Amino acid sequence: MSTGLIIALIVIVAVVVVVAAVLAGRARAGTGGGGSLKRRFGPEYDRTVTRHDGDERAAARELAERVKRHGSMEKRALPSAERERYESRWAAAQERFVDSPREAVAEADRLLSEVAAARGFPDGGHYETQVEALSVHHAHHVHGYRRVHLAAHTTGDGAHGRTGTVDGAGPGTGTEEMREAMIEARALFEDLVTPGRRDARADRHDTAGRQDPAHHDGTVRHDERDGAAGDGHHRSHLPWALTRRHAKGS
Repeated sequence: MSTGLIIALIVIVAVVVVVAAVLAGRARAGTGGGGSLKRRFGPEYDRTVTRHDGDERAAARELAERVKRHGSMEKRALPSAERERYESRWAAAQERFVDSPREAVAEADRLLSEVAAARGFPDGGHYETQVEALSVHHAHHVHGYRRVHLAAHTTGDGAHGRTGTVDGAGPGTGTEEMREAMIEARALFEDLVTPGRRDARADRHDTAGRQDPAHHDGTVRHDERDGAAGDGHHRSHLPWALTRRHAKGS
């Protein structure tokens, strides 16, 4: 074997080794690296470790699988009219909490399920899969959904409904627990309805193709009547008045 051929083989082997090392490093950083997963998932990482009895490797494997399944998902656009309808329903649920806390958390649970599905997450009929996907993209707030879901599916005597115990959540049946669950769940709701660039493009497209609100029969569509603010201002902060002194006992 000539010297030139030996040198060429050595170079090829060296290149292969370097490429393999780089790919392995990226794989650890992107999916399996505990440090990067902890930064990405924050409190969700700690909850997963706790659920695995402190086994960080098992937790990292689970979270890496979530990223693999749901990390490439892109949110669907949410037109402003639809967004405002969701916000109105959430505000109504907050007001209902004063007299009917359990009905309010049930409505909050339904709303989060619907908004998440509208945004492109798995359908709420597959709750565990939906929460898993949400945890990848909204790790810092997804636990509020778990809490309000558990409160909505727990009877007054503490027995669980058809969905059973939710990962990482307490009983959450008292009025104070339900109030805290609603507040924590609101953070995820606001994450989901906050408009982004994709929503702005959808709104421009919708505005360009929208007919005159006064139709041939002289009526005005409900969504146009409710959503047609003269200055186009978007309500970014929802009212909240669930204080201990306001909420009645469950």
